[in-house]
Amino acid sequence: MQAFHIHYRNTQGTLMRILTAVSRRALEITYVHAQSEPNQQTCKVTLLLEVNPKQAGQLRRDWYAIVDVTDVRITSAEGITDHASASSWPGANSHPPSSATDETARAARA
Repeated sequence: MQAFHIHYRNTQGTLMRILTAVSRRALEITYVHAQSEPNQQTCKVTLLLEVNPKQAGQLRRDWYAIVDVTDVRITSAEGITDHASASSWPGANSHPPSSATDETARAARA
C-alpha cells in the first residue's frame, strides 16, 4: 500500500481530474484526505492506494499531465493507515439509517 501526496492549484475540476485518474484504472481508494493550504491558493490531497509499480508510474504521469498539479510524492502508508482506521468522522464505519419511513421502505421492497 502506498500513499500519494498531490499538491495542486485550487481551480475548478482539478480534484475531480485527480480522482478520475484513479477510478479509470478501477482502483479502490482506501483513504482520501483533501485540504487547502492556509492563506494560499494551493491544496493537497492524500490518497492511499494498493498499486503495483506500473500503476504508480501511470498515475504519476497522468497527474503531472494535469495543468494545475504542481507536485506528486509517493511514500509508504505507515503513518496514514493508523489515521485511516481510526477516522474521526462518525459515518466512516457505518452507514446512517435510511431517511425513508417504514411504510415507504416496505412498499419499495414489495
